[in-house]
Amino acid sequence: MIVLGIESSCDETAAAIVTDKKEILSDVVLSQEEHKAFGGVVPEIAARSHLDHIDDIIEQAFQRAKIKPKDIDAVAAASGPGLIGGVVVGVMAAKALSLALNKPFVAVNHLEGHALVSRLTNDVEYPYLLLLVSGGHCQILVVKSAGDYERLGTTIDDAAGEAFDKVAKMLKLGYPGGPMIEKMAAIGDENRFSLPHPLRGSGDLNLSFSGLKTAVRKIIESYGNGDIDETVLPRKDVADICACFQKTACECLLDKLLLAADYFKKNYPNGKHIVVAGGVAANLYLRAKLEELASNKGLIFAAPPVRLCTDNGVMIAWAGLERFQKGYVDGLDFKPRPRWPLDANAPKAAGAGGVKA
Repeated sequence: MIVLGIESSCDETAAAIVTDKKEILSDVVLSQEEHKAFGGVVPEIAARSHLDHIDDIIEQAFQRAKIKPKDIDAVAAASGPGLIGGVVVGVMAAKALSLALNKPFVAVNHLEGHALVSRLTNDVEYPYLLLLVSGGHCQILVVKSAGDYERLGTTIDDAAGEAFDKVAKMLKLGYPGGPMIEKMAAIGDENRFSLPHPLRGSGDLNLSFSGLKTAVRKIIESYGNGDIDETVLPRKDVADICACFQKTACECLLDKLLLAADYFKKNYPNGKHIVVAGGVAANLYLRAKLEELASNKGLIFAAPPVRLCTDNGVMIAWAGLERFQKGYVDGLDFKPRPRWPLDANAPKAAGAGGVKA
């Protein structure tokens, strides 16, 4: 079985082709550079860029895979959640191919792409405990199968990746901020500043990063006259702030995941893995801490290759393939979704998540 996957939910235009033998035949990603001047993604600019490049990206995917469009068995596209203009571009391209080739169309929840890609790269078995951390989402879930999730906790405000990007912007490190903070943190003192751990001891598995971000802002403002835009910090201080922020943000995640692991082992005794996915999963500091946590809990840690943590077509193709294997396909009347909770991803009706073929 061969599936084409298309991703256009934020600022990467991507297409990839994978097989049910866990082969990645092609993987093409165009990361938009237009947003760096703005310190974040501008939705209208992103959508126009997707429109300009989507056809060429898909063509490159077929060329690198050395197959013809008629050789695929299905077309999958990230159909939400995301910036709706970009999502529409990818979905319409997928629908056009589906119609022209007379191949099934599979609408994929973008988050499900992140959630399942480790099954392609790491041979992870269901069920598993998942920490999903990206620029727009931060959740702890039990993954039972494609389309079947139990959400244990979620952020009540900022996502982890969003907090990384905003702190980087305050420190004038550029966009995307996560890699820059990780780089600076490597040379900083992670114990210099004391930062809060929002929702620690709350009794649930929900997360919060807004207060942590605000505490960093106050430290930066203390260096100047209160105008953060005019404040310039010495490099050593920037590195120390980055290190302390990264450590504290990761501790917030680990505190909740520790509780989630206990719940997972009790309620899913056959589960073996803790998986991290999403853009923040590329952070090697976080990976090392998660691997230690998993080992202490008698579980196996798994994460996709760093290149597959950020948005890509491979994860969409693989999620589409898993859904297609279960018999889930979607009509060409499927409506792209700016919001689409992952734990509400189970297909229910035609045009609303899929139908049993």
